[in-house]
Amino acid sequence: MATSAVTICSNALLMLGDKPIASFTENTDRALLASNLYPQARDLLLRSHPWNCAIKRVILSPDVDTPAYDYAYQFSLPGDWLRTLSVGEYQEAVDYVTEGRKILCDDSALKLRYIFRNEDESTWDVMLVDIMTKVMAATMAYAITSRTAKEEAEFAKLDRALKTARAVDA
Repeated sequence: MATSAVTICSNALLMLGDKPIASFTENTDRALLASNLYPQARDLLLRSHPWNCAIKRVILSPDVDTPAYDYAYQFSLPGDWLRTLSVGEYQEAVDYVTEGRKILCDDSALKLRYIFRNEDESTWDVMLVDIMTKVMAATMAYAITSRTAKEEAEFAKLDRALKTARAVDA
């Protein structure tokens, strides 16, 4: 079975000793909890590290509007942008600032390398899937078990797994 947000959350629920879900839209508290928590948890995890499966490169064209001063051009960040990794080509210094959802600079085209919101979990590395499952288990632990000790234990497991995964994915 292909990895998906639902399979990740189902596995997290199983790790907590609960029943799995088949869909985020099923009429259960578990499905509602998972569907509400998953998008933000996913974006935070993806943003926290330059996971190889969540890096994208684009060349942006400038917006029609220009900054009021200091820079000649402004560029809208892509809709799936989570974090800028670099602007310009490798070892090329580009003077830029990020303000809101815009990048301002003096170049007329902007080469952007960034972390994107990869919502296709089937393209994720197996370690990232494992980490996301642990994130969801830790995030849902108290709501599912009503035990603070279980929540703390799940976050401790997550912390250890994150260190290993980041080292491997570096």
